[in-house]
Amino acid sequence: MEFVQQNIMWVALAIVSGTMLVWPMITGGGSQGLSPAQATLLMNREDAVVIDVRETGEWSSGHIAGARHITLGQLDKRLSEIEKFKGRPIIVCCASGNRSSSACSQLKKAGFDKVYNLSGGISAWLEASLPVTTKG
Repeated sequence: MEFVQQNIMWVALAIVSGTMLVWPMITGGGSQGLSPAQATLLMNREDAVVIDVRETGEWSSGHIAGARHITLGQLDKRLSEIEKFKGRPIIVCCASGNRSSSACSQLKKAGFDKVYNLSGGISAWLEASLPVTTKG
């Protein structure tokens, strides 16, 4: 008990961070996260569709080749554009994985079953030395 009292800030931080890690599993929310290597395999083996939900300026600075650009704010309005891909795996990415997690939840609510979040986003993709493009 004395340790907890002397280190209350650290204990609180550990509880909060642990809760944040476990919360998506408890609520059933979120989506399955993929590493860049897993995403590449899914793209190559199962013809996965990549949706980039970053803002236009971020998209223009570099994105995964073949990705479709639909900002998070436009996703609900533009679902009809990706409706034809419901049977294929969908990989959603953003800069770090936060916005794409929210987009994954929206897609699941819209009836997309195979939805995956690129863990770490484009940052992780670049750290894995995978290519990006500035075209289209």
